[in-house]
Amino acid sequence: MPQLGFYYDMTVCSSCKTCQIACKDKNNLDVGINFRKVHYFEGGKFPNPWAYPISMSCNHCAKPKCVENCPTGAMVKRSEDGVVIHRKERCIGCQMCVWSCPYGAPQYNKKAGKVGKCDSCVDLRANGEQPACVSSCLMRALQFGDIEEFRQKYGGTVDIKGLPESGITSPNTVITPNQYALSVNRRLDNVD
Repeated sequence: MPQLGFYYDMTVCSSCKTCQIACKDKNNLDVGINFRKVHYFEGGKFPNPWAYPISMSCNHCAKPKCVENCPTGAMVKRSEDGVVIHRKERCIGCQMCVWSCPYGAPQYNKKAGKVGKCDSCVDLRANGEQPACVSSCLMRALQFGDIEEFRQKYGGTVDIKGLPESGITSPNTVITPNQYALSVNRRLDNVD
C-alpha cells in the first residue's frame, strides 16, 4: 500500500481558511482546537516585505515523534496507508504527543481530557470521498493521495521558511512554495 499524504500548492492558496473551517466543522471541534491550521508568515522590510500562508495539519510523518513518544500506544502509524491515527480509547491525556510533534498537529481537548488530531478523514475516504479540507478548498490548493506520486509530479519541498527542518520527522507532505518560502537553507535576496 502506498504512503498517503497531503500536497499543498502555496502559489494558489488565497489563505481563505476554508480548509481550516471545514476540518473544524467535520470534526465538531471546540474553540481553540484545530486539526488543520492556516499559519501566516511575514517578514522583510520596506521596500521588500513578504508574506505567505501555509495550510498545515498532521503530516503523517515517516518518523512520527507523536507515535514514538506515546506511552500507551494511542498514536499509531497504520501499515496499510501510512496515516497516523489516534485511538481515543487508549489516550490518557498525558500530552506527550502534543509536546513531541514539531508541527503542533495533536491538539489537547481540556474538556475531554484527551488529545485529538487529523486522521485524513479516514471515515470519508472509506466511502470514496476526499478529506474535508481537500474537498472544501476553493482554489484546489490541497490534494490528498500517494505521496511518491506527488513528489514525482510536483517536485516541491517540505523545507519551508517557518517550518521545522524536515529531517526531524520526515513529513509526508509536498509543498509547492512561493518565491518567499524557499528552503531555510537557501538565502533569499532582499527579503530578510
